[in-house]
Amino acid sequence: MKRFALLSAVSLALAAPAHAAPQTFLLDANHTFPSFSYNHLGFSVQSSKFNKTTGTIVLDPETKTGSADITIDMKSVNTGSPLFNEHIQGPDYLDTAQYPTATFKSTAVRFAGDDPVAMDGNLTIKGVTKPVTLKITGFKHGIHPMLQKDAIGANAVTVVKRSDFNAGKNVPFVGDDVTISIAVEAQTK
Repeated sequence: MKRFALLSAVSLALAAPAHAAPQTFLLDANHTFPSFSYNHLGFSVQSSKFNKTTGTIVLDPETKTGSADITIDMKSVNTGSPLFNEHIQGPDYLDTAQYPTATFKSTAVRFAGDDPVAMDGNLTIKGVTKPVTLKITGFKHGIHPMLQKDAIGANAVTVVKRSDFNAGKNVPFVGDDVTISIAVEAQTK
């Protein structure tokens, strides 16, 4: 009888689904680029990006939880013009001398099925922190074909008012609404 009970316990343990632990992914600096766009004097929508971003993303698809802790090097702004890169880093806009980084720290992740579809969090730019929601417009989780590591990739978007972050010079001529788009890829260690 003891042998039957032991075999039954082992069988149940093997049949029960294993709980997957949360996975931590490190941002891939070569494939993670936050960009921003805004209306310039009504003539065009200008787009720029940041070339240096670091951080981690934690996901647990089984429990539908996750988090992100991202740091953007604001001095890595790339407008396509060295002169404008310098101009936009001045006190009226990014003020990178006083605030060299911006951060996003998540507070919640929302899932639809197995995929995250939105991430709420706090965005800090120029020392000002505001809540934002990143809408995730694309997501993939799988083995990276070249690195042979577990990897994730996503695109996300949100809209903020630059005046909320003390960067509102020339509003309304230069648009106050700024669309932030993020292309992110990350892998496990």
